[in-house]
Amino acid sequence: MRKILVAAAVLSAFVSSAAEARSHHRHRHHAHSGRPAAWCGWYMRTQVGSDPGPQYNLARSWARYGSNAGGPSIGTIVVWRHHVGKIVGQQNGQWIVQSGNDGHGVRARPRSLAGAIAFRNAYASF
Repeated sequence: MRKILVAAAVLSAFVSSAAEARSHHRHRHHAHSGRPAAWCGWYMRTQVGSDPGPQYNLARSWARYGSNAGGPSIGTIVVWRHHVGKIVGQQNGQWIVQSGNDGHGVRARPRSLAGAIAFRNAYASF
């Protein structure tokens, strides 16, 4: 019984420290590239005609970029509170969204637009 309690305590400490490390990592910046740990907004800055600046590293800042698109369409920037991407197509009734920091990389995939807070037209084509 004592071995079980010790094992449970060690596992609990490990899980707690791993969770703490993940929560702190989210807010650090990568020193080598200037890319923030949460980098979908940073990636979108590279996809528009003229870089709007580091304040757009924050996904929800894109809700003020360009002009109101009035809804989803191909080429539109879609903004959620914690993510931003570009609609690049439609397949089987679903919108295909390309974004950075999606599964730790850049990818295009069918994505629900539920919870989107803005659809924006960029000033320049991208």
